Amino acid sequence: MAVSELINLSTLLDDAKCFELVRQHRWPQGVRCPDCDGATVIRNGRDETQPHRQRYLCKACHGRFGDLTNTVLAGHHQPLRVWVLCLYLMGLNLSNLQIAAELDLAASDVQAMTEHLRSGLAAQAPAAKLEGQVEIDEVYVMAGHKGQPAEVVKRGGRDDAADYKARRAEARWKRTSRRSSA
Repeated sequence: MAVSELINLSTLLDDAKCFELVRQHRWPQGVRCPDCDGATVIRNGRDETQPHRQRYLCKACHGRFGDLTNTVLAGHHQPLRVWVLCLYLMGLNLSNLQIAAELDLAASDVQAMTEHLRSGLAAQAPAAKLEGQVEIDEVYVMAGHKGQPAEVVKRGGRDDAADYKARRAEARWKRTSRRSSA
């Protein structure tokens, strides 16, 4: 194998390993019903299209669910192994283009996948709570302009870097014209 050849990472994992990984992380203490949180759950067959995907039946609420029910990984056309690898490569801080090349997918598909995974991870993250003394460094706030671009325009100014560049160019032009007239 030549050094320049890419290894197709999706061939290194199979669906059985991916579904087992999901089960381990989703239910470390054992399978629980996503609706009633009941622990009296029995296996209830396998998915027809994905044979490694387990189905369950809750004895408490009689709800039916699967390994991916109510997760960010549910209901997509890409195989679970591609989602797991995408998440892994995101953890390595690869760009979407690099992930697309590694997984042999279109960049637009990877963009949608990473956005979906990030939104799912952000929804699971607990809300930040600041306590005690909090220090913030290097903050620049322009009073009266933040969030009010109409007021800036009404006063005749521009609220961006172009305003600074325009004033600097005008000052430079005035200096140059004074020198040439002298």
